[in-house]
Amino acid sequence: MSTLLKIHPETPQLRQILQAVEVLNNDGVIIYPTDSVYALGCSMHSKKALERLARFKHINLAKARFSFICRSLQDIAEYTMPLDTRIFKILKKNTPGPFTFILPASKKIPRMFDNSRKEVGLRIPDSNILNMIVENLGHPLLTTSIIDEDEVLEYTTDPELIWERYQNQVDLVIDGGYGNNNPTAVINCTGGDIEIIREGIRELEY
Repeated sequence: MSTLLKIHPETPQLRQILQAVEVLNNDGVIIYPTDSVYALGCSMHSKKALERLARFKHINLAKARFSFICRSLQDIAEYTMPLDTRIFKILKKNTPGPFTFILPASKKIPRMFDNSRKEVGLRIPDSNILNMIVENLGHPLLTTSIIDEDEVLEYTTDPELIWERYQNQVDLVIDGGYGNNNPTAVINCTGGDIEIIREGIRELEY
C-alpha cells in the first residue's frame, strides 16, 4: 500500500521532497500534481519502474510514449537533436508551463526504450513540487497522465480519491491540493511548422 504525502504546492518542504526522491531512487512509481492534471512517473534510470509504468498504462515498454519532466531548457539538450532558433524561442516563451513539446529525439532515447523512437515529449511544468523533485533527483522524470485521452473524472483531480484508487499500484501519492481538469497542450515541433495536436489549459504564445 502506498503513502499519501501532503506537500504544500507553493512552499514545498525539502524533507518531504527528499522522501519522494528516495522512493524514486528505489525503483518506485509515484503520482504527483502538475500545472495541469495529476500524473504519474518514475526515474528515467530505473528500467524496473519504467516497466511498471508501462503496465499501468497497459502498453509494451517498447511502444511507450512517456514524456520527460525537465527542470529547465538547459536540461533538454541531452535528449533532443539541436533545435533551430525559432523552436527554441517558442519553448523559452512558453516554459515553464502546461505544455508537452514533441521534439526530435537524440540517440539516447531509442536506447532507453529499446525501440527506434525518433521523437520525444518534453515538459517543463510550472510546479514548485516537481522542480524540487527533479533538482534533487538529479535527472528528469519519465511521466504520463493518470487519465486516458481527454477523460477527466472526479477522482483524477482529488488527490485523496486518486490515492484510494491507486494505492495498491504505486508507491507514493503526493497531495499538492486539487488538480486541474484541463489537460496539457501537446505541441508537435518535429516538422517545419508548429502543429498543435491538442489544445490545453493555456494557449501557445508565438
